[in-house]
Amino acid sequence: MPAHYDYLTFTLERGRPAWSAFVAHVRDVAAPALAAANGEILGVFQGQIGFASNEAIVLVRSTAPLRDRLRELDAAPGVVRMHPELLTPTVRPADKAVLKQGGIYVHRWFSVDADSVADFISLSNRAWEKFEGSYETEIFGLFTAERTTHDVLEGTGRLLLLTYYASHGVWEQSRDQTRDPGGLFAQRHALTRSTIGRSSILV
Repeated sequence: MPAHYDYLTFTLERGRPAWSAFVAHVRDVAAPALAAANGEILGVFQGQIGFASNEAIVLVRSTAPLRDRLRELDAAPGVVRMHPELLTPTVRPADKAVLKQGGIYVHRWFSVDADSVADFISLSNRAWEKFEGSYETEIFGLFTAERTTHDVLEGTGRLLLLTYYASHGVWEQSRDQTRDPGGLFAQRHALTRSTIGRSSILV
C-alpha cells in the first residue's frame, strides 16, 4: 500500500518572527506528535521564486491519513490559514525516500486531461533517465492530487512534480532538454493544459 502524502500550504502572519515561531513549532511540537501517529515531516520549504514571502510549504508522509492530526500544524503560532492537498505517489518517490539537503526544490504543478494522467506519468518516467544524467538534479517525486469537485467537472487531473536542483543556474540550464521539439518533454507538454513552477529552499 503506497504511503500517504499531505502537501500543506500555510499563509503566515507577516515578518520574520512569524516564520521563526512556525518553524520552531513544526520541529518541537508537530513533528513529535505526527511521529506518534506513524507520520513524519519530510520537509519545510521557504519560497525563493514564485511564492509569497509569508507562505510556507510542509510535506508530510504517513502510513495512513492523518487529517485529524494535522491540527498540530494548523494551530502553529503565526498561521493565518492552512490549505491541504492529499497526494498519491506515482513512479516516485519510494516509501523511504528522503529530501536532499542544499540546493533548491522546484514545485511544479501540472493540469492535464483526466484521461491523460497515465500517459503523462509514463512520459515523465522515461524522460528522467536522460535528464538526471545530464544535470545536477534529482526527481524526488511525481504525485497525483486528490481531485476536487471542480476537477471532476472540468475533466482535469492535477499532478505535482518535486525536483531538486543544485542551484537556480542548473534549473535554467535544464530547460534546454524541455525545448527539444521532438523530445519526451515536448510530448508531455502536448498533454498539459497548464503548468506553474516555483522554487524554494529546504529549511
